[in-house]
Amino acid sequence: MNKNDVRLVIFIFIMAISLILVTKIFDSNDPKTALIYYENELIKKIDLSIDKSNEYVIKGFNGDVIVKSKKNMIKVSDEISPLNICSKQGWISSSYEVIVCLPNKILIKIESNQNEFDAVVR
Repeated sequence: MNKNDVRLVIFIFIMAISLILVTKIFDSNDPKTALIYYENELIKKIDLSIDKSNEYVIKGFNGDVIVKSKKNMIKVSDEISPLNICSKQGWISSSYEVIVCLPNKILIKIESNQNEFDAVVR
């Protein structure tokens, strides 16, 4: 590697770190609400701006689904389904992320006041 290659790598590294910091700063100020649907019917709204960790029990098609929430994040921690895919998805925190639990007919999505995009289209 010559000097220009090293400079390019350092420049890309600095830009990546600065972009991550900027997104973290703007993401933390946005109030979010988690919406939980059972068979396309809204059954629960959860305010995610609360710092405290909470746990909710939702009645699913196959049994109880345990949902955990903390500051701006939500996940399914335990559920009854053949492959347990819902609980393996982990924490979601953006409005374009969704937890879909088809065996239990439950959908969890995040509603945000700020417009979030996962792609830019020209």
